[in-house]
Amino acid sequence: MDFGDILNQWNEQQKSQAKKAKTPQTQVSHKKANAPTREEKELAKAGCKMTPEELMEKQAKTAINPMELWLRRYGITDKDKLAEQSEEAGRMENREYLRTMRPEARIDLHGLTRDEAWLRLEGFVNDCLRKGYKKIEIVHGKGIHSHGTDPVLGQMVRTFIEQNKHLGTSGHNDKNHGGSGATWVLLK
Repeated sequence: MDFGDILNQWNEQQKSQAKKAKTPQTQVSHKKANAPTREEKELAKAGCKMTPEELMEKQAKTAINPMELWLRRYGITDKDKLAEQSEEAGRMENREYLRTMRPEARIDLHGLTRDEAWLRLEGFVNDCLRKGYKKIEIVHGKGIHSHGTDPVLGQMVRTFIEQNKHLGTSGHNDKNHGGSGATWVLLK
């Protein structure tokens, strides 16, 4: 066997391998012949007359503004709003600020019995906690019309504040805003 015979044999092997590569391997598809693809169905629903290939080609040719691309990828951050939120959170932590701020909610217990006032206070405090309030005001009166020596509702409000785990620091307003007849309370 000479070199020419080896070369011919090698050429024949290359041709047979090329033929095998060209003939597709038969794969069984469970899809009906000429059935539309999922993309084609979506385009048909949208009322588009283009084929998916034409649509992809059109989208590829559309130039995207680099700024728009960056905004799509990373989104928008409002730094001013974040700074305001951080500042507000810092102020809420400052107890002196909380003491001087106006109450966010108020309940008036005038004319109620001790038991009625207790039930109303429980509901009021739970509602304020759910709404996220930080400071509330309880108007109970000075006890001018109470029978006996001590005001009934004032003592009941103090007891309620001491027993409720969600209520913290409390105090009375100045004389222009109710004085000893109204109690403000910070919620925990």
